[in-house]
Amino acid sequence: MSNLKENILLFLKGVGMGGADIVPGVSGGTVAFITGIYEKLLYSINAVNLQALQLIKAKRFRDFWSHINGNFLLVLFIGIFTSFLSLAKLIEFLLENHPIQLWSFFFGLIIISSALVAREIKKWRIGTVAMMLLGGIIAYFITVLTPAETPDDLWFIFICGAIAVCAMILPGISGSFIVLLLGKYQYMVNALSSLNIVVLLTFIAGCVTGLLSFSKVISWLLKKYHDLAIALLSGFMIGSLNKVWPWKKTIETFTDRHGVEKPLIQENIWATQYQVEGNDAFIFQAILFFALGIGIVVLIEKIAHWRRSPHK
Repeated sequence: MSNLKENILLFLKGVGMGGADIVPGVSGGTVAFITGIYEKLLYSINAVNLQALQLIKAKRFRDFWSHINGNFLLVLFIGIFTSFLSLAKLIEFLLENHPIQLWSFFFGLIIISSALVAREIKKWRIGTVAMMLLGGIIAYFITVLTPAETPDDLWFIFICGAIAVCAMILPGISGSFIVLLLGKYQYMVNALSSLNIVVLLTFIAGCVTGLLSFSKVISWLLKKYHDLAIALLSGFMIGSLNKVWPWKKTIETFTDRHGVEKPLIQENIWATQYQVEGNDAFIFQAILFFALGIGIVVLIEKIAHWRRSPHK
């Protein structure tokens, strides 16, 4: 009975991680840290190594499953995927019907998350400031140069998964934020909502590859060059705010394979200009959802701080 309770609790923690990871700006890694499973998660992921492959080769599947803490990973990832499926339709609806409110919410999430990530820098030096500026400049120009619609080809979906999963396991960095920056956020939400198996499996394959290939590199960088890596990540988030600005004007469109006209190139405009052009800017609601995004991240951070406190 205790195992059942533990699995149910672990499943719910996975649901919480999935709910965070599908929203740009909130990290599933942060939720893992808050719920006390972060170190175990990293240990289990890093256990998928050469020794694990040798166990498979020797057909010692039970030992392999035990080596990678398979039950833990399975229950956790079922929870994460369940959350993805549950929230996908809601976010798809909001993207279609209430985009300004949703992007304002995301804007608040990301701007406060970038500040909290920067707070992890232990010592500010010229190098850390320069690295933050570099990250901001790179991210900004990526958002400017990248069209609103990036390729739907499976190779690009694979790359998105490989890059995003590394962010998913880092506290403070959101995997869906990376997908958003790569221009595939709405596409992946639609794929989840419609259960596009080919796209989802390709993305998952990219995630697995990213975990096995890049997660150890990221861990090494954070260990050896912590402040510089954190500064770069924080600047990256700040520079990418251009991507989630709520009010946009479509400059050029294209017709997708289904005959639906979609924006190709967009530019950010002020809410007042958006109104002048005959649109409802929902300014009050935008401010409200912006504040809500900030409030949620601050609450999560307060809970994380409480867990770290020895007097809890």
